[in-house]
Amino acid sequence: MPTTRCPAAPTYPADPTPPIPETLAYSLTLPAALASAALARATTREVLRAHGLTDMLDPALQAVGELTAVASQFTESSNYYLTLRYRFSTLRLIAYDSHPRHTSPHLATACDTRRRAALRVLACVCRACDGTWGFGEAREPGGGTRMWATLPRASAAAYGAS
Repeated sequence: MPTTRCPAAPTYPADPTPPIPETLAYSLTLPAALASAALARATTREVLRAHGLTDMLDPALQAVGELTAVASQFTESSNYYLTLRYRFSTLRLIAYDSHPRHTSPHLATACDTRRRAALRVLACVCRACDGTWGFGEAREPGGGTRMWATLPRASAAAYGAS
């Protein structure tokens, strides 16, 4: 009877390259609970520290807190998603919730007004950082709503300094 051998364990460099800003790309699935905003902020804090982006902590934590609090209120499922990416000197934060976009124009306007009001602090943070924010239909399978904020590093680092 032939014997089988397990493949050799992979080898990893003894000193892996430390994280740098350009390698920041994380996705989280969070429970649809208001307490998840604190978990998202804590995770974001550690991710930014690990990638050398501590100069962006204040606006990033405020933006993540706002996005996740609103996602937890609007989602119709037991969880929602948050992604953090850093590309082209800009931190991109995206929250996905399962609340579908309304087909009725009246309901869509009312819902958008409610969501926009809930994100008013996010709008102020993005404006102060020369960033952008918004929401719209999610482009992922299953639909729902996608909310985002972009924070350019140079202006986000100056956030609150004046």
